[in-house]
Amino acid sequence: MGTQALTTILFLSIVALTIGITVWASRSTSGAADFYAGGRSFSGFQNGLAIGGDYMSAASFLGISGAIALAGYDGFLYSVGFLVAWLVALLLVAEMLRNSGRYTMADQLAYRMKQKPVRMAAATSTVVVSIFYLLAQMVGAGSLVALLLGVESQAIKNFVIFAVGILMIFYVTVGGMKGTTWVQIVKAVLLMAGSAVIVVMVMAHYGFNLSELLGAAADNSGKGEAFLQPGLKYGVDLTHKIDFISLALALVLGTAGLPHILIRFYTVPTSRDARKSVLWAIGLIGVFYLFTLVLGFGAAAMLKGDEAAEVAASKGNLASPLLAEAVGGGAGSTGGAILLAVISAVAFATILAVVAGLTLTSSASVAHDIYNNVLRKGQATEKEEIRVTRIAAFSIGLVAIILAIPAQNLNIAFLVGLAFAVAASANLPAIVYNMFWRRFNTRGATWSIYGGLASSLILVFFSPVMSGKGLDPVTGANLSLLPASIDIAWFPLENPGIVAIPLGFLFGFLGTITSREPSAEESFTELEVRALTGAGAEEAVSH
Repeated sequence: MGTQALTTILFLSIVALTIGITVWASRSTSGAADFYAGGRSFSGFQNGLAIGGDYMSAASFLGISGAIALAGYDGFLYSVGFLVAWLVALLLVAEMLRNSGRYTMADQLAYRMKQKPVRMAAATSTVVVSIFYLLAQMVGAGSLVALLLGVESQAIKNFVIFAVGILMIFYVTVGGMKGTTWVQIVKAVLLMAGSAVIVVMVMAHYGFNLSELLGAAADNSGKGEAFLQPGLKYGVDLTHKIDFISLALALVLGTAGLPHILIRFYTVPTSRDARKSVLWAIGLIGVFYLFTLVLGFGAAAMLKGDEAAEVAASKGNLASPLLAEAVGGGAGSTGGAILLAVISAVAFATILAVVAGLTLTSSASVAHDIYNNVLRKGQATEKEEIRVTRIAAFSIGLVAIILAIPAQNLNIAFLVGLAFAVAASANLPAIVYNMFWRRFNTRGATWSIYGGLASSLILVFFSPVMSGKGLDPVTGANLSLLPASIDIAWFPLENPGIVAIPLGFLFGFLGTITSREPSAEESFTELEVRALTGAGAEEAVSH
């Protein structure tokens, strides 16, 4: 009871802190620029912290450390992929997107295209990618709270997912981008501090000798040296090797197409601050992903017996919290209870911050792109647009809640890998073509987005993610989303990136060269000047 009381107090404190920040921020949110872009008032350092807070999601803290604990070297490949992806975002999109857009990803695409079809396509893609990402965060929330309350009840896990959904709707509808950004900044600081404490304690346990830690992890895993070598998960056969390449492509290219990361570049006043944001984010995220190496291998080395079984049953999602309990003194100890409660509360704050950013991104795209620019042809008032954003946030939150419930048996880093694949397939080709190909046109943009989106979703639906994996031999849980009796998995890869990403680029190319749309070279020149210099970046984007 003492542990649960402490945990409950910490959880409620985190929730109260985030609610307080949201209410405080709402007092200075007066118009669309404040609601969508935080009034462009954040410095490069502040936005870098917020980007880090957005990016270091439950998938990173819980999912990657769990993947390392279960698969060793192959699990660490998630960390490498997520970090390298930032170089693509920095070099390709950060500064140019901030200069040429205003509130959403579609602003940049629609600058030299026909408004209606491009905004509809971009908004659709934004919502789909955001929902995929939301699933991972909500699954993490259900696993966390079930661990802390010591319950296995599926009904309680489902209730937690519902509660997180209600909270994220509150953050968006009340605080907008200002509230969401400050929640992410606070959460980034808490997560880095909490992770650093556990990492230092784990390394101290092994005399600050990384080799000793890795050796203990390999021995305790039961797999020996294979645990520290490539191929344990992705080297089983040719299909698994190709699946790894597919995952790597999705991770490296996906960040530059993630809508909730892209709109963060609009919250800074200058293009220089946009570059600074990404540099600060790279530094913060780089250190954090080094932490995941110690967290994952530390869990593999120190968790034994029932704890190791619990990590395996959760698909690795509980590795970090259980490791915190172990280094604090183990189950039943005061130190273990305190560390478990602190780390779990920080992880819960991580989930709350990320779901708020995702929901804001998708609901803003529905209101700004579909409602204002398509349905109302740009004539909606800021007040109307913000009201529609709030309605969209509620609707998207509800859909995410419904879809997250059957996804609870999947590793959350894996779920985010799917989101990255969809983003890289649907969004990245259109963004890259629009900024660098003079001939690119409306048909090319819509074919690229819809083609990449449809390709990735269809391949995921007919992959082992949806069906065909059967039941877990240990827990009896269904390893796919559909019932175990259904097997429609004709596509062998779990991540569709290696096929869907090239298809997104191909559809964009074919759509462009087959279109008879008049050349928009003058608009391209204007966009190029704006993207490279920032000239006119504060103006309303209309064409």
